Amino acid sequence: MICRHCGADLKLTMVDLGACPPSNSYLLPEELTAPEKWYPLQVMVCTECWLVQTADFVDREECFSARYAYFSSCSTSWVAHARCYTDSMIERFGLGETSRVLEVAANDGYLLQHFVNRGIPCYGIEPTESTAAVARQNGIEIVSLFFGLALARRLVHERGRVDLLTANNVFAHVPNINDFAAGIFEMLSPSGVATIEFPHVLQLIHKNYFDTIYHEHFSYLSLHSTRTILSAAGLEIFDIDELPTHGGSLRIYASRSDGVERTCSPRVGDFLNMEREAGLLDSAIYLSFPKRVEKVKNDLLAFLLQMKKESKSIAAYGAAAKGNTLLNYAGIRRDLLPFIVDRSPGKIGTFMPGSRIPILAESALRETKPQIILILPWNLREEVADQLAYTREWGAKLAVALPSLEIF
Repeated sequence: MICRHCGADLKLTMVDLGACPPSNSYLLPEELTAPEKWYPLQVMVCTECWLVQTADFVDREECFSARYAYFSSCSTSWVAHARCYTDSMIERFGLGETSRVLEVAANDGYLLQHFVNRGIPCYGIEPTESTAAVARQNGIEIVSLFFGLALARRLVHERGRVDLLTANNVFAHVPNINDFAAGIFEMLSPSGVATIEFPHVLQLIHKNYFDTIYHEHFSYLSLHSTRTILSAAGLEIFDIDELPTHGGSLRIYASRSDGVERTCSPRVGDFLNMEREAGLLDSAIYLSFPKRVEKVKNDLLAFLLQMKKESKSIAAYGAAAKGNTLLNYAGIRRDLLPFIVDRSPGKIGTFMPGSRIPILAESALRETKPQIILILPWNLREEVADQLAYTREWGAKLAVALPSLEIF
């Protein structure tokens, strides 16, 4: 395999999680009698540009199909994050009625709704019909295609360039990351700004968040690798924010290198130095990762087996894609985890890929009153704990498996 950015041969393996189906390929009841496609889930590191990336096995169309089941608006904290982002961008860059905003990977309109409410012209790009349909129902204009240079040229011809392009948690989701970056350059006006949010690979490593590794995450990004990719496309990073989302994320601000000159914040240089000192440009940090991953698996399995031995009832909350990575890597099936509840209408009544654990409505918790509830989307731990406060009525305890097993 060669690096998807620079083309160098990939020789350094960060982690091998075995094989599993694509994490958002939830199964309908009638599909339980059919075979599933399982693909290797292996992460490699380019020692030339230091882009961390999955080995190529799955096409993007299979990961982001018409039945894509992740709806951003199901998380109240994520919608609030999007609202704060909107307010910040409007104030910082003086956006108004004559501005043009584009969101790539608009999902169900969780973010663009805030620009619409502020009267700022905007539209989104979202290839998954399941989420795009919801956005359209809410009055948001959506282009249902995959983003890249060819689409950007078409949109510029038809609609003109944009003043703000936002790409939250999508830069890591594209197999041809160079083409995506070139599309961003093409879409921006000379004074335009692109903001890109992504989970920071250093947080993934330090906090052991290996369950954020799945096939639709083609890249695991640092500021260093992101700057290298964007620079090759003619984009310059001029500022950076650290965010608590997804266990620790970055928001970078970029503009065209041939456009309006912007002063680069000293935070950019300081953060690049921090990454270097932390070891992201050295093999050792990646080679030490697998042992900690294996410990999480072993601890969770030991806990579930002990609960079964003690005849304690257990269920899980949140049929998240990261949960599929964890369950399939650990080999957990219905004998140890009978069911998972979720608030997303598109997931209820389906089954987790690989493990085939049923996904039920949250009302199943009140009906069965499990003694232990395992929260799979640990990044929403506080939000979920508040939602599940009623489970104290029967003395339920909550648990998370990452970054280490904790019962609370």
